[in-house]
Amino acid sequence: MMADDQRESAFRDQYRDVASEGGLGRDSSVAGKTGDATRRQSYSQANLQGAPAGSVEMALGCGNPTAIAVLQPGEVVLDLGSGGGLDVFIAAKKVGPRGRAIGIDVTPEMVEKARQFATDGGYPNVEFRVAAMDSLPFPGDSIDVVISNCVINHATDKLAVFREAMRVLRPGGRMHVSDLVVEGEIPNADNPELKVWREWLAVACGKQEYLRAVTDAGFRQVDVQECHYAGPGMVPALEGKIASLQIRARK
Repeated sequence: MMADDQRESAFRDQYRDVASEGGLGRDSSVAGKTGDATRRQSYSQANLQGAPAGSVEMALGCGNPTAIAVLQPGEVVLDLGSGGGLDVFIAAKKVGPRGRAIGIDVTPEMVEKARQFATDGGYPNVEFRVAAMDSLPFPGDSIDVVISNCVINHATDKLAVFREAMRVLRPGGRMHVSDLVVEGEIPNADNPELKVWREWLAVACGKQEYLRAVTDAGFRQVDVQECHYAGPGMVPALEGKIASLQIRARK
């Protein structure tokens, strides 16, 4: 089995390739969980209007957390694992000039791309930083809303991520997450059919384990919506064994 540091290095390599290609190539190792179909299912044209085209092409999510966050003008929003920045740019429009939208990502090349999109698109209330989800470079009680789109599922220690989200949120702050969990018995990840999903399956967890990490971190008023995931690149071995969660929770 791949060690955690090897797995994390492979994960960064995958997303570095996406950043360098400016989107998902046909043979991309992350293309199985993302792509045009996911964007059509998750984002309305109104959501995407005005967002930098490059950030749309590089969107790697499994939902749209900004659609459930009910963001308000003046709020400070933090996106965990922001990638090319699509959700950050959507959030920036919603919070307006008095608010701020911040994205963090562990892949420097992704952050560099997102910063360039922000500069070219004229987004003065947007910021991107290289940082890990379980070690956020922000003081406690400084963020109004934490969002994340299909990234926390990659974390080995999900509880540590949620504890950091809890720490940086202001009292009464909220978290809105779109993410994937496994259902039932998963086939051996060495199955060649699962090459695209192998890195994720190594650390994937079930719904109850995932939600337990949310509540153990101290979140309350946890509301969950669930639907089966049938994203682009889904292989027969995983049909009916992956669920997409839309989670709302409050500090």
